[in-house]
Amino acid sequence: MDLKTATSLRRLRLVSAPEAISFLLLLVCSVLKRTTDFNAVPVMGAVHGALFVLYVIFWADAWNRAKWPLQTAALYFVLSVLPAGGFFAERKLRREAEDAVIASRARNEGVVNA
Repeated sequence: MDLKTATSLRRLRLVSAPEAISFLLLLVCSVLKRTTDFNAVPVMGAVHGALFVLYVIFWADAWNRAKWPLQTAALYFVLSVLPAGGFFAERKLRREAEDAVIASRARNEGVVNA
């Protein structure tokens, strides 16, 4: 994996958890808006919207650079629209990055011809 691909995957991983947190907070704010006088939906909506747009941009970049099959790209996109899906995306991307580092070290040490 080259440096640009690793960087694009890392950016997607780093934005996925905050995007999931903002989605959950937006849901909580929506409930509070309807049950109390507290209305933070405009603020949380803007924060979540910005994070979601970043996620989609980073997702498209990662898909392009990592040459994911359509199924993998679709999985990461679906995870972005589920309330806690960003946490699963972050975990899966972290594992992918760790596996890539292990494979790279093994290639450099001549352990495998991968």
